[in-house]
Amino acid sequence: MDLKSNRNVKVDSDQLPLDLNDLISAVNDLPAEHRGNLQAPLKRVVEYTRRRRRILNLIQEALSQLRMDMKYMMFDLEATRRERDAYKSTLDDEL
Repeated sequence: MDLKSNRNVKVDSDQLPLDLNDLISAVNDLPAEHRGNLQAPLKRVVEYTRRRRRILNLIQEALSQLRMDMKYMMFDLEATRRERDAYKSTLDDEL
């Protein structure tokens, strides 16, 4: 049973690094007695790599959202300052 056809761990080769895909192919080409010893650790590495990629994507999305939020906050701050200055100027003109 090769790792790519195992239903417990779906291997999407597009999401895995090239080196890991090469390792999966090399393990799948081994004789059954050796392949059996390496499949469990290899599955853990694949799962770890996927989890790490998901976490990295979440972090990148959070950073993008933070950047956007900061831009909105800076825009709001500048607008608030302009309003304050306009009100201050109006108040000074009235006095």
